[in-house]
Amino acid sequence: MAAHPASPPGARTASASALAASGRRVFEIEGQALAAVGGRVGAEFARACQLMLDAPGRVVCTGMGKSGHVARKIAATLASTGTPAFFMHPGEAGHGDLGMVTDADVVLALSNSGESDEVLMLLPVLKRQGNPVVAMTGRPGSTLARESDVHLDVTVPAEACPLDLAPTSSTTAALAMGDALAVALLEARGFTADDFARSHPAGSLGRRLLLHITDVMHAGDQVPRIGPDATVSEALVEMSSKRLGMTAIVDGDGHLLGLYTDGDLRRSLDDAAVDLRSTTIGQVMTRSPKTIGADALAVEAAQLMETHKISGLLVVDADGIVVGALNIHDLLRARVV
Repeated sequence: MAAHPASPPGARTASASALAASGRRVFEIEGQALAAVGGRVGAEFARACQLMLDAPGRVVCTGMGKSGHVARKIAATLASTGTPAFFMHPGEAGHGDLGMVTDADVVLALSNSGESDEVLMLLPVLKRQGNPVVAMTGRPGSTLARESDVHLDVTVPAEACPLDLAPTSSTTAALAMGDALAVALLEARGFTADDFARSHPAGSLGRRLLLHITDVMHAGDQVPRIGPDATVSEALVEMSSKRLGMTAIVDGDGHLLGLYTDGDLRRSLDDAAVDLRSTTIGQVMTRSPKTIGADALAVEAAQLMETHKISGLLVVDADGIVVGALNIHDLLRARVV
């Protein structure tokens, strides 16, 4: 039996209950921190939002260290919810990246202490250019808080770190304040789910809100279709060649008359009165089947299939002419379901 690897030097062991208690304590402390910061959301928060709404440019988020990580996430959240934003590293800003900031932008500067040298160094340049500065700090009396146009106070009662050193509650509070800004701005702009999908075309929501039936359906010669006088045997050949588990029954002009599926075939085989070679498909087809329009969203097809417990749909135009077909496998491949 292989020996267990030795514990690293200085490693300690702890009981499962002690570890779980530590974890719960973090949630309790950070929950209290969020409640404290949330209670301070008021006039200054509204002023910060208005500055961002009025800015003809973007929101430039900046911060050092852990505050920088939070600022980067806030910038990403703002950008994906209708407020153009980007992250600028304050250290790089002093070496040329300030050129990315135009006089149309508003700056959101994060520093828990409010005394980060790299951030404070930017203030004179931003003020000369006329950029409004929104500060987010844990010290209302700090230099950054005093020198900014608006200050968002994210002071927390205590860090979750028992040494009161590692940024824990403070970063959680700053993240939540960033989310609050993003949501308030989203609602003020009238940002919709469709807008969100357009900025997330590769995501699941993007696929659900942007993908239409025309993007996933089979069209042209790929659509199985036969006339009402064809035999069940001929319908089977058409279904097998097109591999969609169904066939449309159409008149000479392509108007939909009915549908015949794999399930209908199984029922026909169980019916002694049905002769595959002589019974016409018009006698056994399903009349007035469920259909969908080509301009509908693919997710609507999925909902229709689920509601009616079916695995395929015919696509028809406004005149009832069959223009396409799709089944559940098409939706699965498109990752709509």
